[in-house]
Amino acid sequence: MNPLKFIPYIAKQAWRHRVRSGLTLMGIAIAMFLFTAVQAMRHGVEVATKATADETTLVVYRKDRFCPVTSELPQDYQRRIEQVPGVVSAIPMKVVVSNCRTSLDVVTFRGVPKDEFIQNNSKRFTVIDGSLEDWKRRTDAALLGETLATRRGLKAGQTFDAAGITAYVAGIIRSKDPQDHNVAYTALEFVQLAGRDQLGIVTQFNVKVQDASMLDGVAEAIDDEFRRAQDPTQTFGEKAFVARIADDIVELVGFANWLGIGALIAVLALVGNAIILSVQSRIAEHAVLQTLGFNGRLVAMLIVAEGVLISLIGGVLGAAVAMLVARFGSFALSVEGQSIPITASWQLLAIGVGVCVALGVLAGLVPAWQASRREIATCFRAV
Repeated sequence: MNPLKFIPYIAKQAWRHRVRSGLTLMGIAIAMFLFTAVQAMRHGVEVATKATADETTLVVYRKDRFCPVTSELPQDYQRRIEQVPGVVSAIPMKVVVSNCRTSLDVVTFRGVPKDEFIQNNSKRFTVIDGSLEDWKRRTDAALLGETLATRRGLKAGQTFDAAGITAYVAGIIRSKDPQDHNVAYTALEFVQLAGRDQLGIVTQFNVKVQDASMLDGVAEAIDDEFRRAQDPTQTFGEKAFVARIADDIVELVGFANWLGIGALIAVLALVGNAIILSVQSRIAEHAVLQTLGFNGRLVAMLIVAEGVLISLIGGVLGAAVAMLVARFGSFALSVEGQSIPITASWQLLAIGVGVCVALGVLAGLVPAWQASRREIATCFRAV
């Protein structure tokens, strides 16, 4: 017997009790919205902090400093870093942030030597508005990450103010690197002179090494080089550096994951309650179905299918809304100049659908088993 032909019957049963089904769907949608939003945050943390086998970037920071405003290193360290065996390039960077605390709306200016930056990083991003030539030509020009530009409503040719800096938007870039999403790249001297004269002083060096296997050795060699200097350094892999700074966010997302699990339990309870009430109100109807030749297994299947339908509709609605909010809201958690994107993909929606189906099946198993074991006479006496 083809189970697909019973879909109209299952939908009609759910539609019969519109108020109850509607309230159940709303509860499921809200719970799945929370679960999907938490998973989007967790995925963003993994993308920003989980090191990969091909990572070849180190971040050289001032030892025992955290917020960019407190990390000051002489720019001439660049020459000595580039002499360390295994180093391909070292780019000095001056970082200025509009807010050093954790926030959803932070602008991070990164001043870099333009020619060196393009030479070493042009393959990792694409200019989707404006041009690199315009950025190279103007001293006050900035390349904005796509997330920052979308959130502030900025386009190439406009100017904007943040952190006491007024910059011209020369281009908007799209990149897979989460640290490029919420940033404004400008000329190094432009940021050094913003606010106070700090020519020759940078916040950090981004160092490329020859091979991922050399990261730890090169990091140790760099720190040994400046161990007795007036400004000692502390060097990390790029993802480890972000994880260290964003430790509070990582813990927060870890706790939020428990909220997501609680949301799933709420979905299970809501669907289970709706199915139990539905089964209790249709005892005589199930007896009639058995009289017409429906065996207990088929009755149980119809009850489970009803739970799956309710769970699936509500879950897909909540997960889809969460995914759209994350995708088009351009949200990112920023702390001390580092960005943790809140990202959602179609894969996350597929996971939500799978979870909804599984919860629908689980919620319907007990009432379906009970209904399948009732005898016809007992069903009619219960009316």
